[in-house]
Amino acid sequence: MALSGIALKSAVIVGIAAAFGIGIAVGQQTAPTENQGVKVGAPTALDLAGEIESVAGRQLRMRIVSVEPGGHVGLHSHNGRPGVAYVAQGAVTEHREGSGTIVRHEGESFTEGTSTVHWAENLGDKPVVIIAVDLFKP
Repeated sequence: MALSGIALKSAVIVGIAAAFGIGIAVGQQTAPTENQGVKVGAPTALDLAGEIESVAGRQLRMRIVSVEPGGHVGLHSHNGRPGVAYVAQGAVTEHREGSGTIVRHEGESFTEGTSTVHWAENLGDKPVVIIAVDLFKP
C-alpha cells in the first residue's frame, strides 16, 4: 500500500507539473518572424568613398535645425563634410549651385555631398524643422 501511495503521489505531481507546463506553453505566443503594420522609409545614404580621406578625428553628429518664417541658412559648402538631411516640418527652399532651386517638403530627405554648395530659406508661414546628420571635423 505504501508503494502504491508513493506511486499515486508521484503521478499526481507529474500530472500537475505537466498541466502547469501546458498552461505556460498555451499562454505564450510564438514570436513573429515578419513585419506587420510597419513602414520603413527608403534610406537616404551617401557613399563615403571619394567624399573624405579618413574618419579619424571626425564626429558623426545630428542636429535639429529650425528656420523661422522669412529666415535662411547662409551659403555654405559640404566639402569634406558629407551629410544627409530630413525635413521634419514645413518646406524649405534650397538654392544649390549647379542644380538650381529645389523645394524640400515635409517628409523628404536629401544628401549633401562634397560638391554641394548651397543656401536655404523658409518662404512659408510656419517654422521649418530639419534633422541634419553629417561627418564633422571639429
